[in-house]
Amino acid sequence: MAASPEECRQALTTFSENLGKATGNARAAAQLDRSLSCWVTDLDLSFTGRLHDGRIDDLKETQGRPPHKAQIRLTLTGDDLVALVNGRLNFAAAWASGRVKLEASILDLLKLRSLL
Repeated sequence: MAASPEECRQALTTFSENLGKATGNARAAAQLDRSLSCWVTDLDLSFTGRLHDGRIDDLKETQGRPPHKAQIRLTLTGDDLVALVNGRLNFAAAWASGRVKLEASILDLLKLRSLL
């Protein structure tokens, strides 16, 4: 059964809470101040917000692709989003296989790798 919009929102909320608990290099990456979007392809649903002070602020949900090009963009299915946050899916393997798409500047990608 596919993840619901509510499960996807909860996964992003959990991810935001986990960012606030990050330490070391991951803490530095979590401190980025960037716009963020997550397009859940199978639900054709987007979540947008701002990565700021170690959490995701102003999380909004809209139908379709993200309305604006965020500085950090994530594209994946709802099931993969939930599995990533719950630790059942390895980000590097999912990204390498094309299941998950992450777009950001090269410098942001280098910082984000400690989170993923």
